[in-house]
Amino acid sequence: MHKKIYLSGPIMDEHPAAAATWRERARRALSDAFVLLDPMRRNFKDREVDSANEIVEFDLQDVRDADILLVNYCKPSIGTAMEVFFAAHDLGKFIVAFSPFSFKDCSPWMVRYCTKILPSLDDAVAYIRENFIHRHVA
Repeated sequence: MHKKIYLSGPIMDEHPAAAATWRERARRALSDAFVLLDPMRRNFKDREVDSANEIVEFDLQDVRDADILLVNYCKPSIGTAMEVFFAAHDLGKFIVAFSPFSFKDCSPWMVRYCTKILPSLDDAVAYIRENFIHRHVA
């Protein structure tokens, strides 16, 4: 049974291509060994009253179902921060983030609730592959 990874990162105030591109790169790099839960697979529109509760509930269900969160911490995002807090504080999930920010420029909240913050998606993927793929030694 493959572990599940939830792809957390800005969507609402992000250019659609930017929100999708890193997720596609993560999918190509990890889908051979993990099940990826991408919130963009659903066709909801942000800022529509009838979708707001569904967006949040489906995202929270993905966080509950995930074993690991892979977080794009490229800019402050309320939704991303809420997912990270919920996953770490309430559920005790392992959270691997990647960020262009230096430690001194990271939010103390993200530093506290992300298990590991690395400088790039490639570094985060390598970390996940190294630490969460169980190889059987003969």
